[in-house]
Amino acid sequence: MKSGKRTMMGDDDTAAALSPFPNPRVRGTDPQAKDLMPPGGGGEHGCTEQDHPLATGRRDEGAPSHPMPPPPLIVPVASEKKKKKHKQGQEHEKHPAGSLPEGPLVEILSRVPYKSFCRFKCVSKPWLALCSDPDIRKRSPQTMAGFFLRNYGMRPCFINLSGRGQPLVDPFLSFLRESFKLLIPQHCCGGLVLCKYWESYCFEEDEYNLVVCNPATKKWAELPPNPIQLQDEDEEEVEEYLCFDPAVPSRFMVFTHTWDFTEVTIYSSDTGRWTTVESGWIDKTPIGLPVFLNGTLHLMTTEYSIVTVDTEGKVWGQIDIPGNMRDSSDYPFIGQSQGRLYAWCINDNVDVCQLLVWALEDYGGAKWALKDTVNISELFGRDRYKYVEPLAIHPDCDLIFLTDRRGKAISYDMDSKKVHVIGTHETFYGAIPYVPCFAEWPSDGH
Repeated sequence: MKSGKRTMMGDDDTAAALSPFPNPRVRGTDPQAKDLMPPGGGGEHGCTEQDHPLATGRRDEGAPSHPMPPPPLIVPVASEKKKKKHKQGQEHEKHPAGSLPEGPLVEILSRVPYKSFCRFKCVSKPWLALCSDPDIRKRSPQTMAGFFLRNYGMRPCFINLSGRGQPLVDPFLSFLRESFKLLIPQHCCGGLVLCKYWESYCFEEDEYNLVVCNPATKKWAELPPNPIQLQDEDEEEVEEYLCFDPAVPSRFMVFTHTWDFTEVTIYSSDTGRWTTVESGWIDKTPIGLPVFLNGTLHLMTTEYSIVTVDTEGKVWGQIDIPGNMRDSSDYPFIGQSQGRLYAWCINDNVDVCQLLVWALEDYGGAKWALKDTVNISELFGRDRYKYVEPLAIHPDCDLIFLTDRRGKAISYDMDSKKVHVIGTHETFYGAIPYVPCFAEWPSDGH
């Protein structure tokens, strides 16, 4: 090497040794490096005749006595991109959605279905922290997650509707079984579940109590003994229904009655006590699952009418069903979907056995509209005309669930007309539809 000049080095390893940066871009391999060259041009490898060697602690013979200035720094394009990406990553760690303010972001996430909302936790740690915020989680809209079953013993009592992955809630209700030996889910409403429980494994039917729980939050409240059960040991079977509106999460009600409605009691979480009320439904016999809609409990009866009562037991009413439902071979069922009351029945008193579905369009005027009619043979096959029992209707779409007492359970989409097998009749026997709720529990809950 001559004094004041550097011998040209042609291989990349030598260029790397002379650069303060790893893997520098050289003109021969990166066309963008031309824009980064200092004035004065350069050699074929990006070094100029005026380049100087790096200081080594000694001077070559004939070199000037004054210190040599360092070579001009050529910043590789890759380094600039890396710094920019790193800076963006730091910003992302602070704000999962970039520059979007937290207020609008929370408002957007509160409208995302819960299952999709949970998937966002896998994006990054900031998203995990954001999506774990209980204030956002409890505002996230929920949809039907599956069915609770009236199972005795320690068997699973929940069926995951999707059939894939882990269910949204503990299928064994383990958080309750730590306190109660035996329990059976009786009714679901608004995300809460009403269960019967026994103190020991050797139980008698007339020695149970009631507990209300939220499977999504694992909170529960034990109810005091029902006065109906205490009045007469030989009392007929008592029916219990839960009334809960997620829009008013601070309270729930439990409505109970004897089979003929001669005695009615209502439990309020506000007072923590049972109240005996005068029945307005004498000589009515309920069938099927009740529906709690618009602050009112609805029950189908064997008299082919829907009876109603408010949560305080003061306003009693009745809704007539469509006339041709009275001609059906079995009692109608009721449910609620998309904010409306639905009724459906199986009619095999005609040449072709059919499923009829009606929607209550005008609640005040009891005006029903026929929603769908389909032949049972199209749902279960030509050999399955009888023994078909409706299970439930999806609360957010036109999807109905039915079971054939001889075999399978299906879902039927009234819009697309598609049918899917979801299980067997034995699996779904006594199934109760469940929609999760993450609302705050009343202050006296466990």
